[in-house]
Amino acid sequence: MISIKNVNKSFGEHHVLTDIDLEVPKSNVIALIGPSGAGKSTLIRTINALEGIDTGEIIVNGTSIHAKSTNINKARTNIGFVFQSFNLYPFLSVLDNVTISPIKVKKQSKEAAEKRAIELLTSLGLGDKVHAFPNRLSGGQQQRVAIARALAMDPEVMLFDEPTSALDPEMVKEVLDAIRRLAHDGMTMVVVTHEMGFAKEICDNIVFMAEGKIVEVAPPSEFFSNPKTQRAQDFLKAVLNH
Repeated sequence: MISIKNVNKSFGEHHVLTDIDLEVPKSNVIALIGPSGAGKSTLIRTINALEGIDTGEIIVNGTSIHAKSTNINKARTNIGFVFQSFNLYPFLSVLDNVTISPIKVKKQSKEAAEKRAIELLTSLGLGDKVHAFPNRLSGGQQQRVAIARALAMDPEVMLFDEPTSALDPEMVKEVLDAIRRLAHDGMTMVVVTHEMGFAKEICDNIVFMAEGKIVEVAPPSEFFSNPKTQRAQDFLKAVLNH
């Protein structure tokens, strides 16, 4: 579903991604983990061209995302993205936040878009919040609205950039539960996360990054019990001790 081949990315003289190669099969869930500054958020943002790349290629379900001939707006309709800071429209109700893209971009009827939105919001435990505005919601509720908004476009891939980092601890579980349900339903996902227990539980593979490089890729059972590299061993020791 996602193929990343020899991707490099620099900001000025700072090389943030170096020779990145990664394959994400359909219906797999991949966790990107590693220390701050490892390049995780930059990498996930290149998958839907929120960040450009200097060299290499990224293919999502057969579309070369960074090719000059690609209609990136059309390609993005198949790639849901959930930000750490929610990015909801504050002047729109929950329902309007979720329906605006299907109506404007996919040209769905308002009736069809609202029906689908209410189904999604209800499934995420927000059926009673459809007419509320974002400033009346908790952080966990806002993030679940953001997930519903992404799902309303019926994407083939979901990308999550530290979806719980802006939340109070008691709100983390409700967002992780929503992502768990997507994994159970077979959604292809890439998740940047600091939630090690969550990564161990639901991910097919752990991708450990440091200093702009992929250091290690392994199933959770293997990575957390027997990391191969010293850098991964040091990271896990620090995280698990904390």
